[in-house]
Amino acid sequence: MTRKLTLLTVVLVFAFSCGKDGLNLDDAATNHYPGLKPQTRDQINQQALRLLNEHQKFEWRMVDAQTVWSANLLGDSIMCIGYQPANEKNLNQRLHEIDIQQKEWKQVREALINYIVAETNRQNPGKTLTAKDLMPFGEESVLPVIDIKVSSLGIIEKLRSLPEVRYVEPMGYSYNDERQRSDSGCSVTGNASIPAADYTNITPAAKQSWHHGVPRISTAWGNNSGRGITVALLDTGTPNPTSQPKLGSQFNSGLSTGRTLTRTGTYVSCWFCGTPDGPNDQCGHGTQMAGLIAAPRGNDGTPAGVAYNCNLLGIRVTSDVIVNTSSEKKGLADGLVIAGNNTSVKIISMSIGDIFSSGQVEDGVRYAYGKGKMLLAAAGTSTSITNWYGVIFPAWMAECIAVTGVKDGGLPLERCNTCHSGSDVEFVAVMQRKVDNNRTALTLAPSGNVPANVGGSSAATATTAGIAALIWATNPAQTRAQVYARMKANATWPTTRSSEYGFGIIDAGKAVTGL
Repeated sequence: MTRKLTLLTVVLVFAFSCGKDGLNLDDAATNHYPGLKPQTRDQINQQALRLLNEHQKFEWRMVDAQTVWSANLLGDSIMCIGYQPANEKNLNQRLHEIDIQQKEWKQVREALINYIVAETNRQNPGKTLTAKDLMPFGEESVLPVIDIKVSSLGIIEKLRSLPEVRYVEPMGYSYNDERQRSDSGCSVTGNASIPAADYTNITPAAKQSWHHGVPRISTAWGNNSGRGITVALLDTGTPNPTSQPKLGSQFNSGLSTGRTLTRTGTYVSCWFCGTPDGPNDQCGHGTQMAGLIAAPRGNDGTPAGVAYNCNLLGIRVTSDVIVNTSSEKKGLADGLVIAGNNTSVKIISMSIGDIFSSGQVEDGVRYAYGKGKMLLAAAGTSTSITNWYGVIFPAWMAECIAVTGVKDGGLPLERCNTCHSGSDVEFVAVMQRKVDNNRTALTLAPSGNVPANVGGSSAATATTAGIAALIWATNPAQTRAQVYARMKANATWPTTRSSEYGFGIIDAGKAVTGL
């Protein structure tokens, strides 16, 4: 550690000793490299496409410093820097064990922050910027990351050369211009014209969605309905309880009793606001996913969730389904830490993601995984941004179970018209009618008792999270590995694996009851 911390000291000496002409912050790197211009969004995207085709994933470590710098300038200039002491080994497996308030961690963190602040001020004579000025989210208290504004290519190059630095990534870069992006996955309304064949009326006065049929959810309900298991939903939030009381005062109603609903939020809609917006869903997607997992088996004709007696922890971590802004990546990482630290949580469901990876989110995933949580993530639902790509991030991570959606009709399986598939997929769930792409799974709408339709890998993931809760509820003392083994053993292909659909559809009835 002494030798490598000395390298940081050398960097600090360099920052204070070298003279430089006055610069504007946004132009610092260009003036540092006369004639150098940032790459365009199209140029960066072409690199990303090539790497995605070659490796089936994209990480910023795969490209050079100039590309990282260019992407940062096209975003909001906030970089995420992952750090570690020089003597740290196997950090990915130990993220849930470390304490970044210990001396060796603080020394590295403070040295890096001090260097960035000092070099930024050196490049901008007359400026007296502080760490607070450059760190809109403040200091991270759990994960070994620093979120800080950096506009200099020279600083980025120096950071990438340090052994104490694990990664340096632009947080706010988007494949499309953020200003032109609509709220993805947020168009949610009730459907008053649902075909009678798409639901069954069940006691006391609820509906069961047609998509429960193939995995035999009714058979599983003969054993349990998820009681005693807590599912954490990391999404766009849960609805204002007064708008949708089924996820509020009526969460315990009908045959759903004695369970808990906890709501919180980590997403900050504007980083200069400083505090999270709260738990309320302003999109509708999170409401739909919560309904698929845990909607009550109630008295007003609304669809029951797969695990209608499970507990639910709803965390608003993002504004929509594409996690591609600094605030969304920070929100998701923070949500993973909260869910990871909650000893009641067994399952984490994420029907969100992006084509670009995020080191900070990866750290959050590994933190929660290290705490024993089962993480399910959507393989991807096509949008104008992602419709050309296979399994998205974070679903392709080894710590996540990637899930996608398929149509009814039996074998051979056919993915839904907007669903992504690929070798990283582990399970699938039926959520779309083969005869009509608009006939998808039934769930709660943001308000009222009229059901809403929802499809894609999002619906498949939430449905599978509910199935996992049913399996876990047969014996809450089971480990994650034991539950996963039962999911796999009772899937379409338990001993083989499809290159597109993993182990296939889970037979929840058999997995829960053995029948």
